Amino acid sequence: MSDPPTHEITQWLTDWSNGDRSALEKLTPLVYRELHRVAQAYMQGERVGHALQTTALVNEAYLRLIEADRQSWENRAHFYAVAAKLMRHILVDFARSRDRMKRGRGLEQVSLDEALTVRADNTSQLLNLDEALTTLSKLDERQSQVVELRFFAGLTVEETAEVLKVSIDAVARDWRLAKVWLQQEARNQA
Repeated sequence: MSDPPTHEITQWLTDWSNGDRSALEKLTPLVYRELHRVAQAYMQGERVGHALQTTALVNEAYLRLIEADRQSWENRAHFYAVAAKLMRHILVDFARSRDRMKRGRGLEQVSLDEALTVRADNTSQLLNLDEALTTLSKLDERQSQVVELRFFAGLTVEETAEVLKVSIDAVARDWRLAKVWLQQEARNQA
């Protein structure tokens, strides 16, 4: 089954933002399927029975999204960018509750190759990435957004460019620079 055209999804998001609950009913299977795809990337390689299951992550993100009454969605890409940010916060909150790290613990290097998945049982990696992204956002907000959209939402370079309203070349450049900065930051903290 193929998804409806992007403009139709954008219209449903707009209708939902304006209070049309039937638009949410049309969006639900699409949103759930896309959130599940993104969550599976995060959870790839996890052992069966792990405390944070893909479905639990999807359900929590979905619930937070539909509770966002009167959110103004610009388009499909904007919606998934918000979903990515929610998943990041859910995963980081989960990692914090599980890790209980003591202050002063060394940072681990995190590779940001496109195929990387953060394992939920390696909470220190996720916490370190979140901390590094927070620092990067103070230095270069757009680079931080590019990493968040590419890494947490699984958006393509083209989709990321659409969300940020910049060129594909700008996204590709920001992605490369952000990866280098984050890797250097990890080395400095190690």
